[in-house]
Amino acid sequence: MNEWLWRGIAAGTGAYGLLLGGAFAGQRHLMYFPDSHRPTPDDSGVPEMAVVSLHTDDGLDLLAWHRPPTDTALPTLVYFHGNAGHIGMRADKVRPYLDAGFGVLLTTWRSYSGNPGKPSEDGLYKDGRAALSFLHKAGIAPGDTVLYGESLGTGVAVHLAVEQTPAAVVLEAPFSSIADVAQARMPLLPVKNLLLDRFDSKAKIANVGVPLLIVHGARDGTIPIRFGEKLFAAALHPKKMQIYPEAGHNDLYDHGMGGLTVEFLRASLPPFK
Repeated sequence: MNEWLWRGIAAGTGAYGLLLGGAFAGQRHLMYFPDSHRPTPDDSGVPEMAVVSLHTDDGLDLLAWHRPPTDTALPTLVYFHGNAGHIGMRADKVRPYLDAGFGVLLTTWRSYSGNPGKPSEDGLYKDGRAALSFLHKAGIAPGDTVLYGESLGTGVAVHLAVEQTPAAVVLEAPFSSIADVAQARMPLLPVKNLLLDRFDSKAKIANVGVPLLIVHGARDGTIPIRFGEKLFAAALHPKKMQIYPEAGHNDLYDHGMGGLTVEFLRASLPPFK
């Protein structure tokens, strides 16, 4: 093997190592995209919601918006949003549940919406537990809640549904695991072995025994539908998956997800039966 070939191999190996190191060091910057804007419910079109504070067990106070159910027989939907933006960007999505009389606790993560802290898998689980603790102190038990996850938030919803049994779980554009999605995006790198935050929902979903709704767009380019289907296949009954053929990742509500979710909960939960 001649000298130039050896030099080429060495250069290629070095470049690959730099790429691998950069991906490892910067992985959380590639996963979380917080927006520090801190809107109010009035600004966002949900004036009936009150600004509240959630207290995590590692000492953070986090912004959330809350409205109790209009009837104590109705559940409270706990909304865990995705990896980008701020709390106000989800106001339109909770409108169908407010109008149906459900309680709604709209949460946002550490470092998002002006909150302190830095995001991580363990940190987001702490944030989710803080939401359920807030409701518990308000007299709302886990069994009176619906855990709703959007995109990245589906990983938190599934994890908490194993820890504290809710009335139902709703997952908008979910994944089997972050490792699966990341590996599909970067097939030449061994990212499955390098991830710090894995959100392995597929390994947990078989421990969730409550009514489950999964909604996914067939044109989702962010979390391809095959990962939602993989999660659905691993889940227990009762379960339902709705696929919107023309929908992508962020437009499921344009295709009717709000009404679908309300109808699913009406059919699945005791107050409506």
